[in-house]
Amino acid sequence: MNPNVRFKLSVMMFLQYLIWGAWFVTGYAFLTKKFGFSDEQAASCYATTNLAAMIAPFFVGMIADRFFSAQKVLAVLHFLGAIFIYLASQQTTFGAFYPLILAHTLCYMPTMALTNSIAFAQMSNPGAQFPTIRVLGTIGWIAAGQLVSFLGYDLDERIFLIAAISSVALGVYSLFLPDTPPKAKGGPISLRSILGLDALSLMKDRSFAVFMIGSFLVCIPLAFYYNLTGSFLSDRNVENVAATMSWGQMSEIFFMLVFPFCFARFGVKWMLLIGMAAWAGRYFLFSGYSATDSALWPVYLGVILHGICYDFFFVTGQVYVDQRADEKIRSAAQGFIAFATYGLGMFVGSMIQGKVAGAYTAEGGVKAWDKIWMIPAIGAVGVLLIFLVMFKDNPKKKEAV
Repeated sequence: MNPNVRFKLSVMMFLQYLIWGAWFVTGYAFLTKKFGFSDEQAASCYATTNLAAMIAPFFVGMIADRFFSAQKVLAVLHFLGAIFIYLASQQTTFGAFYPLILAHTLCYMPTMALTNSIAFAQMSNPGAQFPTIRVLGTIGWIAAGQLVSFLGYDLDERIFLIAAISSVALGVYSLFLPDTPPKAKGGPISLRSILGLDALSLMKDRSFAVFMIGSFLVCIPLAFYYNLTGSFLSDRNVENVAATMSWGQMSEIFFMLVFPFCFARFGVKWMLLIGMAAWAGRYFLFSGYSATDSALWPVYLGVILHGICYDFFFVTGQVYVDQRADEKIRSAAQGFIAFATYGLGMFVGSMIQGKVAGAYTAEGGVKAWDKIWMIPAIGAVGVLLIFLVMFKDNPKKKEAV
């Protein structure tokens, strides 16, 4: 790959995840502790990312795959997203905040698939090249956490302002990215292709269907981690919550760098299973830690496990989808996996998480964290067992799930 192109794609990934990491890590704690939102209201705000992820495949399939170059669509969406999240930062009530954060996430979530599509379009060997570029997204998330804690914004509305500024920066930068024209431009038009539903044809392949079902199920308990960990660490009197949570992304860098070797050695199936086992282990570590414990090492270890959790599951899935999808529907296919994971799976998980957290919250806002974390721990083990059963009769090896 041309070094100049590699550099441009790396900066793109850095900014893409800086935007999300700026507000998502401590936003839940901020909404409940500073604005006084209930757990169900805060979970609903976080679930906007999941609603947007469900809409993203249709948007990407209609626009980026057929009519406009991906980098131009990326620029417009980030400009609009910056406006909405800035306006959200100025609100103090749920009724005013919710529609604006929803508008922002409706702009942001399609860009997850777009950045992947732009990157994959420039690669000759995605399995080896994508991780070394995607790792800059991890560094962007780390930078966001470190910046938020350094400025003392862990529980401050200015986390949303940082996201807005970063979104404007990526909007401008997108205009200088390699041209990624729509692959299906000029092809026959149908409602199915316009809505991005061509990616559904991939479900005819048994291994792909197993992968998608598993991706959906594992993201239900995953919502607990993304939504609640910031509040959990804050309640455990961990200083610099955003910076501490970035340790998980630091471990992600290591596993991203060894990803090509692991991918070639274990294949998709076992990479996914290892990642899912790590998710379950993290929840049990959090659940086993009580407020009377003097040592925080189980909590820190659970955070550090993020490298295996994320890389072995999500990055493996992104590479797998790119391998399976025809080039004309790759943007829609990346949107499809976002629909199943960040979308439907985590939306269901967020709704469950909000009710669970509310049920185990006593007077004064004190949460029974051991009971809360046991719910996703049991759920993750259940999904892992389902995967093992579904894989049992799969005749394919490393090249498939």
